Amino acid sequence: MTHDRAWFETTFEGAKNWGRWGADDERGALNLLTPERTAAAAAGVRTGRTVSCALDLATQAAADNPRPAEHFMITAGDCRDDNPLPGFEQTTDFFGVACHGMAFTHIDALCHIFVDGVMYNGFAAEEVSSHGARRNSVMAAASGICGRGVLLDIPLRRGEEWLDPAHRITVAELEEAERSHGVTVGPGDILLVNTGRSRWRRAEGPGIIARGMAGLDAECVPWLRERDVAVLGSDGISDGLGGEMVTGWAMPIHQCVIAAMGVHLVDNVDLLGLSEACAEEGRYAFLLTIAPLRLIGGTGCVVNPVAVF
Repeated sequence: MTHDRAWFETTFEGAKNWGRWGADDERGALNLLTPERTAAAAAGVRTGRTVSCALDLATQAAADNPRPAEHFMITAGDCRDDNPLPGFEQTTDFFGVACHGMAFTHIDALCHIFVDGVMYNGFAAEEVSSHGARRNSVMAAASGICGRGVLLDIPLRRGEEWLDPAHRITVAELEEAERSHGVTVGPGDILLVNTGRSRWRRAEGPGIIARGMAGLDAECVPWLRERDVAVLGSDGISDGLGGEMVTGWAMPIHQCVIAAMGVHLVDNVDLLGLSEACAEEGRYAFLLTIAPLRLIGGTGCVVNPVAVF
């Protein structure tokens, strides 16, 4: 669906949660994940089956990974006793990662995106300096995210292995997936939308990124606001890549969902295993836990979302 600049500006304003939880709030839609909703999600665990939804931390450069993670050994097996404790043997290592982009499963903090120099709840871009974010950092989720996860598997509903990269998911498709899966997205849910990217990349390699990426159509923004989702994730970046863009609104899902709604995004979620588990378990709602690193001032970090059935 084609939208003009005026539509985006109106949609952004209509999606705002600014002030909803107070003028100084930095948690945004995480406020919807109340203890009662977390407890209800935990009560839904039946089999105890767990599924990791994170990609491996990629240390090799690829078309979709221009800044690979760094991993090197500090102490390897050949110098395992190189320490001041006689007889004590160990190995140690180091890793570092620039988490944003298309390669790592990561959470976007609310300070990650600005619209006209302003981030969620009206805080100015200057609140993020070279020393990190003073407002809306990833520390807003430092106590962890735990609630009802819901998977909407769009390729499964369409009878496809993966979506065409030019495809933009509509509200009608989200609601058709709800009916197909026997689930309804509601307040406080952690919504995961499958486009089939994980399966496609395994089949054809990282070069697929040059062909674009399927994602949500911008028309989904009011729907997400109406449903009051707490967190949004995808095996892509929720936004589509490629095709025509409206100046100033290159990534409308990121811009409206993070900056207006105050919803943390989880990008590059590996949904292949989760899709298979949901089909096998016959349910598309589950307990989902996400534990961000306690990175003071961070604009995001790598995460390992874990679904529990």
